Amino acid sequence: MFLLSVAMIWGVACITPGPNTLLVIRYCLTAPRRVAIFAVMGTITGTLCWGIAGWLGINVLFQAAPFAYVALKIAGGLYLVWLGIRVFLDVRKARSTPDLVPAKLDIPLKTAYRMGLATNLANPKSALFVASLFAVTMPAGTPFSYGIAAIGVMVMVSALYYTCLVSLITHPKVAAAYLKAKQKIDLGVATVFVGFGTKLLLSQR
Repeated sequence: MFLLSVAMIWGVACITPGPNTLLVIRYCLTAPRRVAIFAVMGTITGTLCWGIAGWLGINVLFQAAPFAYVALKIAGGLYLVWLGIRVFLDVRKARSTPDLVPAKLDIPLKTAYRMGLATNLANPKSALFVASLFAVTMPAGTPFSYGIAAIGVMVMVSALYYTCLVSLITHPKVAAAYLKAKQKIDLGVATVFVGFGTKLLLSQR
C-alpha cells in the first residue's frame, strides 16, 4: 500500500506538464530519438537526486538555511528563462528561412543528458514536493529500506512515463503533424519555459 501510494502521487506529478516534459517532447520532434532518450536519462537522474534529497529531509535544510533555497530558486528561474529565450531565437531563425524543411538538430548526447538533468534540477520546488511526498507516505519510524524502495518506485514511474512519451511523440504521424505547426508549438514551448522561470523568480515561497 505504501509503495502504491508513492507510485500514484509521483505518477500524477510526472504527467503534469512541465519543463522536463516539454524539453523531451521538443527533442523527440527536432532531433534523433537517441537525443531524446539521453535527455530522459538526465531527467531521471534528476529525479533520483531529488528523491534522495527529499528522503534525507532537504526541507529541513531549506528551513534552517533559507538563503540556500532562494539561491537555488533564482538560479533555476534564470536557467528556465534562458532556455525559453533560446527557443524563441530558434523560432526567429527558422522564420528567416521558411521554405526550408526543418533539419534534425545535431545535439551531442552529453549535451542532451546535461539539459535533461539541469532542467529537472532547476526547480527547487521539486525538492519540497518530494519532501512532502515522503512526509505523507512515510511516518516517523518507517524502516530505512522503505526510503530506498520509494526512490526506486519514483525512478521506475518516471522511466515508464518517459518511455511512453518518447514512443508516442516519435510516431511518424505525430511527427508529421508537428511539422505542420512547428513554429506555433515552439512558441508555446518557449512561452511555458519563460513563464515557469518567471513564476519561480517571483514566487514568495
